[in-house]
Amino acid sequence: MVKERARILVVGGGYVGMSTALRLQQRLKREIRRGEAQVTVVAHDARMTYRPLLAEAAAGSVSPRHVVVPLRRVLDRCRVVIGEVTAVDHARRTATLTTPATGEKSTGAPALAYDELVLAPDSGRRTPPVPGLAEHGIGLTTVEEAIGLRNHVIEQMDIASSTRDPELRDAALTFVFVGGGRTGIEALAALEDMARHAARSYHNIRPQDMTWILVEASGRALPEADADTSRRAVAELRGRNIQVVLDTRLESCADRVAVLSDGRRVPARTIVWTAGAGPHPLLAATGMPLDARGRLVCTSRLAVEGVDHVWAAGDAASVSGVTATGSGGETARQARLLGDNIAHALRGEPLETYAHRPADAVASLGLHKGVARLHGRGLTGYPAWFMHRVQHLSRVPTLHRKARVLAEWTLSGFFEREIVSLGSLEHPQPEFELAPGGKPPRGPSDNPKESF
Repeated sequence: MVKERARILVVGGGYVGMSTALRLQQRLKREIRRGEAQVTVVAHDARMTYRPLLAEAAAGSVSPRHVVVPLRRVLDRCRVVIGEVTAVDHARRTATLTTPATGEKSTGAPALAYDELVLAPDSGRRTPPVPGLAEHGIGLTTVEEAIGLRNHVIEQMDIASSTRDPELRDAALTFVFVGGGRTGIEALAALEDMARHAARSYHNIRPQDMTWILVEASGRALPEADADTSRRAVAELRGRNIQVVLDTRLESCADRVAVLSDGRRVPARTIVWTAGAGPHPLLAATGMPLDARGRLVCTSRLAVEGVDHVWAAGDAASVSGVTATGSGGETARQARLLGDNIAHALRGEPLETYAHRPADAVASLGLHKGVARLHGRGLTGYPAWFMHRVQHLSRVPTLHRKARVLAEWTLSGFFEREIVSLGSLEHPQPEFELAPGGKPPRGPSDNPKESF
């Protein structure tokens, strides 16, 4: 039993925030039922997106609805508030937030009060001022972007198949991905695999007509993995005629021409930006201790250093004694331990210590393709791809979602995958737009983002 009624505020409805709240919901089940504890989750959306499967969703290997988890259904004993925390006054134990109803600070209602605070906001997208990126860049952090990216790639193939302009055709069949981390590599490999499969349905497009380019600013792709796995991933991509350009930056993509720092100018109608993410601005606004990368400095018990009753994990935290961060397994373990430690603290029990365990390196490179290092042994091809799926199936939240993903993966083994554009989802009212007085509709080819 907790010493007194505890109000726990979880900021963020991403993987860490949802997993921590779910663990608290399980550990404090009796206290919540008795009204001795309340868990409130402030989330930007009413769903959690399992981002490691977005590349498969974009390629059509898994249904987009299966990579999202409805927060209110999973956190049925928690209070879920849709909004965004904009300020934290820890001296008064209150948090100010914006709401979708007004988009302004909720000054008309009292700010959320808390006794224990969990800071787990989603990482912010790091988008530098590259000319043309805002107009032509496509991201891959949401399920909407995954659907839009698939629609856009298929649309470019349609344009290339129907045009008589050789320059337009070449630009439509050129796909540039910026960022050589796991997200960028898996997205490029999955979509190249999908486009190569889709080319069978076009009478005048061959896989070798398409140009796929991966641009990485550092000297090494797949930095989350060891050096050997990174080299094997690059070799696999280059063996598929994918250009992997290291030590190179995207300097401009204005007018749909990718200008690289090595001097190359590549006309391309597809620029996908996956070059990392930065800390959420809220972390700096709290006034709490940060490391050089802008993450909260935390103890090995996942409490913020020098600040009582504040906790953090995942991308928002720099944990003492942990030299490597960011793997999915590490994030999942931190979220579970964080939930346990908050329950221990409320009950006056000793806290547990987080100890980093090196994770196995696994990356998917398209259907039935991948690279991995498991227990010191390197794997490629189908075994690595299979281990990639096993790993992520173990980390997909909730048994219900695991069953759905597994069922879809199993059924897909018996049928040819369907590749179809659903661009009309982004333009559900074309007839109303064409009506007198309606807004002139814009075609999806006017802007890559409009194909979302």
